[in-house]
Amino acid sequence: MAESSAAVALLALRCPRCHRGPLFKYSALHLTRFDDMYEACLECGQHYEPEVGFYWGAMYVSYGFSVGIVVAVGVLLYYLAHDPPVWVYVTTVALTILLLTPLLFRYARAVMLYFFGGIRYRPQS
Repeated sequence: MAESSAAVALLALRCPRCHRGPLFKYSALHLTRFDDMYEACLECGQHYEPEVGFYWGAMYVSYGFSVGIVVAVGVLLYYLAHDPPVWVYVTTVALTILLLTPLLFRYARAVMLYFFGGIRYRPQS
């Protein structure tokens, strides 16, 4: 997968340097291993952890994603379910966040790596 678009590569969870190598070892549906990342790109050898503790910042990215989901679910429930009781909001938001946790984790790490990892795209790496 030789993509020249960083947005497409990020959405596909590919290496920020070559846009070909995968970031994660297993599918997001593998619930016990969805968080296992490769240490380095299988295609170009780019190391995926620029410094120790780098991914602590992904918590803030994930928090931002979660806030967006809470707002979106809240607005949808308000308009589509005609302002249901509070327990419906809480239950729906909690289940949505729980079900999306593997994706939130992965995309928070990918955003950290792409935007704050200092890695530039080099197609012939």
